[in-house]
Amino acid sequence: MMSLPDFKYKQIIIHVVRKKGEKLRFRADNIVIKDAEGKTVLQHSCHRTFALFVVGDISVTSVMIRHCVKYHFPIILMNRSLKIITKFNCEAEGNTLLRRRQYGASPAHNLDVAKSIIRQKIGNQRKLLLKIRQKSKEDLKTADYLSSINIDKARNTYELMGMEGLASRAFFRAYFRQLGWNRREPRCKRDIANLLLDIGYTWLFQFMESLLSLYGFDLYCGVLHTFFYQRKSLVCDIVEPFRCIIDARIKKAYNLGQIDEKDFELKDGRYFLNFNKQEKYIALFLKDILSYKEEMFKFCRSYYRWVARSGRFEEFPVFSIG
Repeated sequence: MMSLPDFKYKQIIIHVVRKKGEKLRFRADNIVIKDAEGKTVLQHSCHRTFALFVVGDISVTSVMIRHCVKYHFPIILMNRSLKIITKFNCEAEGNTLLRRRQYGASPAHNLDVAKSIIRQKIGNQRKLLLKIRQKSKEDLKTADYLSSINIDKARNTYELMGMEGLASRAFFRAYFRQLGWNRREPRCKRDIANLLLDIGYTWLFQFMESLLSLYGFDLYCGVLHTFFYQRKSLVCDIVEPFRCIIDARIKKAYNLGQIDEKDFELKDGRYFLNFNKQEKYIALFLKDILSYKEEMFKFCRSYYRWVARSGRFEEFPVFSIG
């Protein structure tokens, strides 16, 4: 199992395919990507790779897949819309004790875990509001509202998700007011801010999934997001306290003038990011995600230990945005 020093040493590699005909190969303990003319466009040591993401169409050899297993890093292939095509070597196997803990947890226990997660999420949303330099009365009112939500009153996950939904609606309305915010609409892409949230949350989700996969969790067995076909509910759960990283990045990017409407295209009432601008926004989000990678690693490691030991809630991992 990976230690923190090993994790710090390793890097996440993200490659956006620029031209047709690129090939992913293995050579002398290195990941090598070559274009159609045989020119090397990327080379990186397998020993220092935590995960390799490739956006766009690329050919992969069985030799490369065999060595990603040998060096214990996943390869994630994504299309231009950042939808995952397939993955290789993305999960630890054989941790039966951990999965027995997951499957054997009572609904009451899972509800308590979900409450701890949502309590952290709302707390981080409140912190972002209070970090605004020129806070309006509405900002302060919303922060007070978030602090007044009593998560412990939720009697089931439906009530808890209702509380979380009300909190998020109030938070987004106040935090993104200057962007002409209407409402959060996942995957609808009706405005640029929602599109950017989708992109940022996608990369946050993928990074969190890579971390949880280190320990052999059943990623489909969640506590708040319960069983649903092909939904990695546990990743949806654990990512919740960290969504504030993307929220803060988008507000900061707008304030710094880093978001250019010319980078986006409107088709049939939906916004899309232009192909030649993908790297710009991927780098924008990954910079902030990776700045918290140690905190995310420690959270997942602590959560694994907590579940495996069937620990007390006083020892439940906590993430608080700085």
